[in-house]
Amino acid sequence: MLINHSGKVVVVSGGGRGIGRTIVDRFVAEDATVIALDLAFPDVESDLAADGLAFEQLPCDVSDPASVAAAVERIVDRHNRIDVLINNAGINVEGKVEDLGWDGFRKCLEINVGGVFLLSQAVIPIMKQQRSGRIINAASFAAIVPSVGSAAYAASKAAVVQFTRVLAGELGPWNVTVNAYAPGMVPTSMNGFAEMPAQAQDRLLDTLSLRRWQSADDVADLLIFLAGDAAGYITGTLIDVSGGKLATQIPSRAYENLS
Repeated sequence: MLINHSGKVVVVSGGGRGIGRTIVDRFVAEDATVIALDLAFPDVESDLAADGLAFEQLPCDVSDPASVAAAVERIVDRHNRIDVLINNAGINVEGKVEDLGWDGFRKCLEINVGGVFLLSQAVIPIMKQQRSGRIINAASFAAIVPSVGSAAYAASKAAVVQFTRVLAGELGPWNVTVNAYAPGMVPTSMNGFAEMPAQAQDRLLDTLSLRRWQSADDVADLLIFLAGDAAGYITGTLIDVSGGKLATQIPSRAYENLS
């Protein structure tokens, strides 16, 4: 089978909640061995091989080199390999450049870019030794078309895209693919879409060709594919999974013909 994750060791940063938790659950359903990394886990305090969990939880600060090194070392000591790394962890720091504080801007870069760098760097020797692996990085449509007030977030995600391309070139000879994905508007606690007034939601939906909020499963569907053998010749690319956010201007005009 071209999509068969049974027995694979999959590491998901930011796997304790939101999109990350859905990604974790989907790979568990594919019979993979999944390790979720996060600062904290909202449902239960646990560690590797917690009783009663379908996946393993490991506290990790992706912006801290020592924390990342310790987490990866524990995973390899336990499982002897890492087949898939999904760099999902990220934060959003909003504000116009004139008003942004340095601490907030730096924190956004440290987590969104630094986390991708540190975790990727940590798994490189492992995947090289295996002569196989998948590194999949969360970018954003904001890396291509940013919004006013998104300087920190958009800059961080644009950096992830270029980092992905460079790393893909470096790791290709070892049969390790590196790709990024650009999600659309998934209502989460990070973006606050679900709490927006109805009129504001309608305006945002008007920018999407598919005219619906994205679900976390829409994202996970892509990652299940990218982590599989069927995607073995795809590397160094940004895959748009934004529901048409980047496709056309004012796609809502197409819906006028339906009325």
